[in-house]
Amino acid sequence: MTPDQHASPQDPPESSGEKDSSAESASQGSSAPADQSPAGTARHMTAAAASSMRTRDDGTLDVMGSIGGVRGLLEASLPAAGFLVAFVLTEDLTLAIILAVALSVVFTVIRLVQRGTLVQALSGLVGVVLCAVVAYRTGEARDFYVLGFVTNAAYLAAFIISIAVRWPFLGLLFGLLRGEGLSWRRDTVRRRRYAMATWLVSAVLLARLLVQMPLYFADDLAGLGIARLVMGLPLYALALWWGWMLTRPAAEGHEAPAGTGPAARPDSSAGQDSS
Repeated sequence: MTPDQHASPQDPPESSGEKDSSAESASQGSSAPADQSPAGTARHMTAAAASSMRTRDDGTLDVMGSIGGVRGLLEASLPAAGFLVAFVLTEDLTLAIILAVALSVVFTVIRLVQRGTLVQALSGLVGVVLCAVVAYRTGEARDFYVLGFVTNAAYLAAFIISIAVRWPFLGLLFGLLRGEGLSWRRDTVRRRRYAMATWLVSAVLLARLLVQMPLYFADDLAGLGIARLVMGLPLYALALWWGWMLTRPAAEGHEAPAGTGPAARPDSSAGQDSS
């Protein structure tokens, strides 16, 4: 699940021009004994996040594919948008909650009918239900967005800590996608670039808090809801794309030869140095 969103990027149908290098890389070596080293722990932590990311054959990040395409955008946006519109028009909190949950249920059923995994199908629904429960218990429509603040703050703290200990999160994530494992940690330039990319995504999370929390305390529900939608999944995906471009190996002369990515080298992630 991406921060501030109730629906995580799902697995869209792959086109002939795309590859899911992360899923293949993460699945290889699964029969091997569990790696208890820091490197092994890092791989396990980022495997779930990487499984939803998509890259094209030319090595660029497929942003739309990574967020689940148009359906991913709708799943992440419509329940919250429905809640906002319903409450602004009727000022009926119960009706707004019912509409948000109903929209999320529809997306969940569609995903189940299309034989999506149970985790994929329920992740968005659980998020919306939790937000709805908070708002219903407090009786305040603005509290529908409280869990988003908590999620953003938690991700922001985790990203900053990862930079401080020199294990920047985007290095772990993109290193897995690119098949370089943790070898980038031995390259000072690449480690700094991954730190910069992680700061970039952190800036998006911080901007959300700085913009949306004052609207929350001012009880400006319309402004808060609109800001949440505008600064939601598309902005987060854009930050990931910028981070990907910023950390391209070609920028430092480390471009991998064609056909040597994770899909072409089955043991690429398992054979990396675990320092």
